[in-house]
Amino acid sequence: MTPAPASEHARALPRAGRGAAAALVLALAGSSALGQPLGIGQFPIGAQFVQKETAFGERYMVSAAHPLATEAGERMLRRGGSAVDAAIAVQLVLGLVEPHSSGIGGGAFLLYFDSKSGRVEAYDGRETAPSAVGPGLFLDTANKPMQFREALVGGRSVGVPGVFRLAEAAHRKHGRLPWAALFEPAIRLAENGYPIGHQLARWLAVDLMLKRDPEARALYFEEDGAAKPAGSIIRNPAYGRLLRDVARHGANRFYMGENAAAMVAEVRAHGTNPGNLSLEDLKNYSARLREPLCFPYRRFEICSMPPPSSGGIALAQMLGMLENTHFASAPPMSAEAVHLFAEASKLAFADRNRYVADTDFIFVPGGLTDRRYLAERSRDIGPAASGIAKPGNPPGVRLSRADDRSPELPSTSHLSVVDARGNAVSMTTSIETIFGAHLMVNGFILNNQLTDFSFVPEQDGAPVANRVEPRKRPRSSMSPVLVFERREDGSRGPLHLIAGSPGGSVIINFVAKVLVGKLDWQLPLKEALELPNFGSRNLGARGAVELERNRFPEDVAERLRAMGHEVVPLSIDSGVHAIERVCAATPVRGRRACVWAGAADPRRDGVALGR
Repeated sequence: MTPAPASEHARALPRAGRGAAAALVLALAGSSALGQPLGIGQFPIGAQFVQKETAFGERYMVSAAHPLATEAGERMLRRGGSAVDAAIAVQLVLGLVEPHSSGIGGGAFLLYFDSKSGRVEAYDGRETAPSAVGPGLFLDTANKPMQFREALVGGRSVGVPGVFRLAEAAHRKHGRLPWAALFEPAIRLAENGYPIGHQLARWLAVDLMLKRDPEARALYFEEDGAAKPAGSIIRNPAYGRLLRDVARHGANRFYMGENAAAMVAEVRAHGTNPGNLSLEDLKNYSARLREPLCFPYRRFEICSMPPPSSGGIALAQMLGMLENTHFASAPPMSAEAVHLFAEASKLAFADRNRYVADTDFIFVPGGLTDRRYLAERSRDIGPAASGIAKPGNPPGVRLSRADDRSPELPSTSHLSVVDARGNAVSMTTSIETIFGAHLMVNGFILNNQLTDFSFVPEQDGAPVANRVEPRKRPRSSMSPVLVFERREDGSRGPLHLIAGSPGGSVIINFVAKVLVGKLDWQLPLKEALELPNFGSRNLGARGAVELERNRFPEDVAERLRAMGHEVVPLSIDSGVHAIERVCAATPVRGRRACVWAGAADPRRDGVALGR
């Protein structure tokens, strides 16, 4: 199957039905936005951008990081499938066509909204550390932290994959189509072939380590070792065979039997960097259903993931602190707005690195999101740069801890889905770094998620919350979000926005940027995704402000420097995939109607499709 060009997918609109909603779809299709962009024109669009139109649908919508994956999800929705059905179909195709970012050899976090009950569920499919690991996993023979590349490639960094157990648990509760039906698009593409996309080709060309794996070399490289270019047709029959087996017999065929044995052998037999994965680790893995982290922001309620992800806590902290500043009145994308945003993100990252880890092992203070605590923290945000931020003392702190030291380099993918019944999925999925551990088994890449643990287990006698421990889940920055309108009585209203992004630890700032773009600056969805990326991760000696390379006018950087900030270019691409509920008055008898608007980040290959 040959995909249509990204621009064709991006322009796709649902067939117009009857009534007010159809009239709204047609009206939106004739305009580039639902409102006036605020200052977008002053920011140059870089060559890496692919202009994409917003997609609109009366019934359903899916936005994901590759056209073929989006098509797979849309096909499930067209057949009457649920948002969970579509999300699983999307993930299985992403693992094939976007193997550098996510797949069945990795993990995921999934937020599910049930429109009938109004409940939000949080599914934790994060990888776990093998039972045989110890706190010194990433220390060398001199008891010093290993270099990241030393730790990355090979079996040492591989955690127990969680995607299939997450998918199985969510489908058992919320699936409508047969389990096997969700595998059909990915199996067909694996067996018949698919073209290499621009993102995959880009990473194949610069990654010098993947070709050392014999299976990956045979798939993605020419005989002379050169990476296959974009457009080359790839067939992955091993992936197709494995999917057929799991489709027929369930997730146990991934976690037990021949595939499990192959994973263990690949991890433990690595010549220079063997790992600890065992058959028992795979057999005993389970996904967790956790309580979502929900918090108010202005007239909205935002739900995200709790630990072991730090994303939900960091977003709650950043936005909670911004509410105590004059951020809402600062001109959008001005130096003043960037300054306030960056100062709030510095404070959130300082707390994150001190306190947040897997709550099955570590007590994480609930006071981190206490509104009085955030009001107190916001007093550290002044008119000038504050330098490096220190962690605070939130209510409920029990033990003295040391700061985390983990690299968290970018990869990952995100997908957003809403089905015809109004149920929704926001799912961020990852194998950690580009091409994970650079090990391929049965057509899929194994993760390197264990490098998300702190390489140093303690400092000056104080333990690091995110240290390595057996069966523990490494801390993540993945930040899938569901945003709801709040009624006057404070209760949860209609679903308003579904969003998330890849990007390593920068995910938190990417998602927060889209949230303020939508909720504070009231930008149309497309323009919110196109905004230049900015923020701070409290890095360097002064807690540098990061501005997306070549996307900001020099006067913004100059004004930030005048405030005392160190300004550094950010070259990591966001990959936000989002869906918004858009309501407006229509010409049809003056009725107010709502449709779904879907958008994909112009920095990556993704598209949105709806009907």
